[in-house]
Amino acid sequence: MDDGLVRSISVGLSQRGVRDHNERLLLSLVQRHGALPASDLAKLAGLSPPTVSSILKRLEAEGLIERGDPMRGKVGKPSIPMKLASDGAFSYGLKIGRRSAELVLIDFNGNIRHEHQLTYETPIPNVILSFAETGVADITANLTSKQTKRICGLGVAAPFEMWNWDESRTDTDSTFDAWKDVNLRVALCDCTGHPVSLMNDASAACQAEHTYGRGKEFRDYAYFFVGAFVGGGIALNNAVYEGRQGNAGALGSLRSIGPNGESMQLVDMASIHQLELRLKEVDLDARQLWDDPESWHRLSRYVDPWLGQTAQELAKAALSTCSVIDFEAILIDGAFPSTVRDELVSRVRRYVTTQDTRGLIPPRIEGGSIGRKARAVGAATRPISAQFMLNAALN
Repeated sequence: MDDGLVRSISVGLSQRGVRDHNERLLLSLVQRHGALPASDLAKLAGLSPPTVSSILKRLEAEGLIERGDPMRGKVGKPSIPMKLASDGAFSYGLKIGRRSAELVLIDFNGNIRHEHQLTYETPIPNVILSFAETGVADITANLTSKQTKRICGLGVAAPFEMWNWDESRTDTDSTFDAWKDVNLRVALCDCTGHPVSLMNDASAACQAEHTYGRGKEFRDYAYFFVGAFVGGGIALNNAVYEGRQGNAGALGSLRSIGPNGESMQLVDMASIHQLELRLKEVDLDARQLWDDPESWHRLSRYVDPWLGQTAQELAKAALSTCSVIDFEAILIDGAFPSTVRDELVSRVRRYVTTQDTRGLIPPRIEGGSIGRKARAVGAATRPISAQFMLNAALN
């Protein structure tokens, strides 16, 4: 039985509840492990072969799973692996970032079918809402009626307390203050017509990595996503842990030491915002970091020292997180090209070896695999998971 996906069913649960639980269990196992024949699913789920066969027939009839290519063994009939049907379900994901917003539509397998992007200097509520409304309408217009009926909802990835984003911290009439009066769930539901679920943006990125990326390789890990402001997430027992108020893994708030010995946060020392400031100092347009990924290579003279500082800070932060929970790995991803991510991961590995690790078991330092769209994709997983998968705490 798969420890992370299976738990006992409490006594007294209705037969309909048992069926729903088992359906979600099988769908979750297929999502996590990929296409599997009924016999393997029965072993993983701890259910009888006839029960699994009956559930699979029902899910296939509903268009949620489909048959893969036969797997021929040495003896007997070939087994038929069952996999998630790409058109079985769809979900929108909206990422609201410091410098850009992204809207994606993913299918049941997490593939991005459609996407829209908007870049800006400052996120303004009305602009974001208009972008979401127009984007959802445009994407929906390109879907068949059958596909439209299978949309589960809209997941939103946004930073915790967006009104605290203003780096100047002095402008009492800041645009960011407008976010205090915005109920995102209600406003987006009204303008898109879909049920809306909210996630912390870095936790959403961690969820994407956990569901579709390298997070499947580890049971417990910490995750750093380097965006305009760095954030993080944590996975425990094969599940992304969001905490009591959805703000667990707020790794950007870890304490750091500034250049003059002052107490600062990781977000002030290891974010793309620091690179933006450097480009502005030399009269270069920082928006190219978001509009043109290839610009990172052309700006190597500025990117390289930023990488050095960011790697040192992430190395210290990685070990700090491991002093609380014995993570087996630290995953690092961000809103930059994969080559930049690979170089950052390589440097963090080197810096970790130079740190004082007494009393700690140094974790593996690995790169994520989803990239800059991780937050939008992770947000889109929430409506699908809520409707078809086991509760996130059981994954």
